[in-house]
Amino acid sequence: MQNYKNHLRLNPAHHFVLTPLSLAFFVWSIIFAFDCSADLSYRIITLIASTILILTVFIARVYAIKNQDRIIRLEMRQRYFEMTGTSFSAKEKQLKMSQIIALRFAGDAELLPLMERAIAEKLSSKEIKLAVTDWQADYHRV
Repeated sequence: MQNYKNHLRLNPAHHFVLTPLSLAFFVWSIIFAFDCSADLSYRIITLIASTILILTVFIARVYAIKNQDRIIRLEMRQRYFEMTGTSFSAKEKQLKMSQIIALRFAGDAELLPLMERAIAEKLSSKEIKLAVTDWQADYHRV
């Protein structure tokens, strides 16, 4: 059962293989770039390749998170409209994206009061998540 303590999702291939190996290759390529015994063009190509790899790994992660955030915002707009019959835009302008993401975990019965409290008290995403009593699990986050 998902809750605040175990809701963070890690992708083992990304977090424990691809990112560490890419970082190691990047660091090695920087060290290798100063190795005077190797051909200069090979050192430059290695440094460029490792830079491209590390940027690709991080940009892919950022794209996935941004897309996920957009989907959560749309989900919250739909939930809010279904619950109130009004647009979420007024509330959305008063909330940070991190707060909207945190509110996503609240059950329908507590969503609106917790949203009002988050706005009034400027609760952080952590405080919002800790205040959730009816945790709605999300097993599809990346």
